[in-house]
Amino acid sequence: MPYFDAASAAPLHPVARQALLAALDEGWADPARLYREGRRARLLLDAAREAAAEAVGCRPDELVFTSSGTTAVHAGIAGALSGRRRVGRHLALSAVEHSSVLHSAAAHEAAGGSFTEVPVDRFGAVDPAAYAGALRADTALACLQSANHEVGTEQPVAEVAALCADAGVPLLVDAAQSLGWGPAPAGWSLLTASAHKWGGPAGVGLLAVRKGVRFAPQGPAGERESGRAPGFENLPAIVAAAASLRAVRSEAAAESVRLRALVDRIRSVVAERVPDVEVVGDPERRLPHLVTFSCLYVDGETLLHELDRREFSVSSGSSCTSSTLIPSHVLKAMGVLSEGNVRVSLPTGAASADVDRFLEILPGLVADVRRRLGAPVSAPSSPAPAASLVVDALGRRCPVPVIELAKVIGEVAVGATVTVLADDEAARLDIPAWCEMRGQEYVGEEPADRGSAYVVRRLS
Repeated sequence: MPYFDAASAAPLHPVARQALLAALDEGWADPARLYREGRRARLLLDAAREAAAEAVGCRPDELVFTSSGTTAVHAGIAGALSGRRRVGRHLALSAVEHSSVLHSAAAHEAAGGSFTEVPVDRFGAVDPAAYAGALRADTALACLQSANHEVGTEQPVAEVAALCADAGVPLLVDAAQSLGWGPAPAGWSLLTASAHKWGGPAGVGLLAVRKGVRFAPQGPAGERESGRAPGFENLPAIVAAAASLRAVRSEAAAESVRLRALVDRIRSVVAERVPDVEVVGDPERRLPHLVTFSCLYVDGETLLHELDRREFSVSSGSSCTSSTLIPSHVLKAMGVLSEGNVRVSLPTGAASADVDRFLEILPGLVADVRRRLGAPVSAPSSPAPAASLVVDALGRRCPVPVIELAKVIGEVAVGATVTVLADDEAARLDIPAWCEMRGQEYVGEEPADRGSAYVVRRLS
């Protein structure tokens, strides 16, 4: 079964499996003890830390192991904000950061701090000048991911890091998605990552803090991991994480070229064979293994189930695939179509034959889902166009409001409007995206008794 969701969790690398099994026999003792078994465990922990630090590009004593990448983010942000509390309580971050960063920012605001989200362009990248504009005299910390977890766009980390350095603000870089492909660009002050993203075991995160960065660990103090990650180290998993990181990095140069070619093929073939599709993310400055696209008039959850029935495992940022019914904050910040969203992230070793089969079945699946939803093949025309129409899509979920809009747009005169009443959160993003794809004018959103009224003017 082709597994195409490596951005969520990569399959365990063979080296990780071997190291994990070996460490279960040799690394079970307390590495803080002085007896023979403890010394052996300490040697394994030190070796793992040195290997991880080499891959990250820092000193071993700057890096600690945490219980997850999310824990590393939370600890890094909280520790840096506390360490620099005399400077101020302002946090700067991009609008497309991982949810762990956004949750930390929300907790910081609830505790009396403040934060500024830097917007991104339609590719999902920040403008360094705009990021610099978010830095203030009271900014204690800035956050910027190395590459986006949903669309693969690489961020201008080096440029933003230089601007942060000029402003005297430390920069935390979430390198979870990119560390397996190479070290983060220079200039970061704090760095976080997660082992299961590169083929290590789950339950191991990395937090690196450069010497000289003011840092005050929060929460109950601990004696282990420099007091920054309390609790007994999961030594077998740590050893496996470090060993697999070294292994994937040794393979990264050749594998990135191979996977980039496969992703280029997906990007081009999907755009050619699937009507009304938007391939999102930067086409050049991106991770080599990840591609995301959104299909108009498609229920993302249904499409994912259909792909799963044909043994393809992919993920989605569509609201109809989540329990909250809220579209991905990343797609929302980019202003792109969210309905029918599919993220394909190829694991190391992904077969080109599997990619070919995926591209063969995808167009038919999309067409079938559209037929079941009653999506229009083309906009109908009316011999006597109406001056305006109101479409009641209240209580109906993505992608139905957009489908209903498409069905009636041809029934109004050129220059007239269609107002869509909808209470689905995705409509706020998908109706403007539909207008851009169809060459119609999105007039705007107006208040309504229930939900919102989205006004569209027919231009052609």
